[in-house]
Amino acid sequence: MSLFVSLFWDYFIAIITLASIVGCAVFLKAQSVRRTAEGETSGHVWDEDLEEYNNPLPRWWAWLFYITIAFALAYLVLYPGLGSYGGSLGWTQLKQLEEENRVANEKYGPLYERFAAQDVAALARDPQALAVGQKLFLNQCAQCHASDGGGSRGFPNLTDRDWLWGGAPEAIRTTITEGRRGVMPPLGAALGGGDDVRNVAHYVLSLSGRTHDKLRAFTGKQKFAEVCAACHGAQGKGNQELGAPDLTDGVWLHGSGENAIVEQITKGRTNEMPAHKDILSPARIHVLTAYVLSLSGGGATAGKR
Repeated sequence: MSLFVSLFWDYFIAIITLASIVGCAVFLKAQSVRRTAEGETSGHVWDEDLEEYNNPLPRWWAWLFYITIAFALAYLVLYPGLGSYGGSLGWTQLKQLEEENRVANEKYGPLYERFAAQDVAALARDPQALAVGQKLFLNQCAQCHASDGGGSRGFPNLTDRDWLWGGAPEAIRTTITEGRRGVMPPLGAALGGGDDVRNVAHYVLSLSGRTHDKLRAFTGKQKFAEVCAACHGAQGKGNQELGAPDLTDGVWLHGSGENAIVEQITKGRTNEMPAHKDILSPARIHVLTAYVLSLSGGGATAGKR
């Protein structure tokens, strides 16, 4: 690992960068002073009689290249670009972000303070707060949950009333602030593998009223009670304290067919919702909580799979 953090790479990048720029300048100069005989061609011919003449670049064009070379050298003096050299201006992406955040807080701080003083349920009905919350959602959440909150395979739909960790305002706020990590361990071996796993899969299908083999479901019920009920409950209704899905509804996060359920039982699943407490201020999380709450029209108690 020390090989990748040694100063060698700083010098390596700096030398290659500077050598490339200087090499371009030398090559351009050499081509600018090179004399060619009048009418000399490069030897390239197209369409039988279309010849390419070996004429030097126009002076104005050559000076444009010189300007770009000078700009590159000036940029490398002022800004980071040569290994660990930070540039004479001391600019960094982090400093720019902090400055932009400072300006944004000065401009929008009073608006967020007004929103922060209101109840989440009230904000979920406030058009202005929802407009602000939608922008936060599009910037922070839409990459996984889609722009309309409808989610996709492996990413929960936020527009229904089905929740893994709870749909109350405080539960949503905690999910956004602290993040969530849901783990379904691989249980194929614990269930006995093979037919036992398939029997449990059919029992799970029976819980939500889907087409299933009744004999397999009956056989898998006991295994479910012994291994799966600890998280999903004896009736399969889930546990929001653990993020364990309700298996009795019709909402499935990773697929609902027999093969999909067998795969989940055998291989397990790990889903992670990243924490946003270091990205968004409490006031912004407050507004975003209200927007997410509004997507489902309120909150509910079921669980996603």
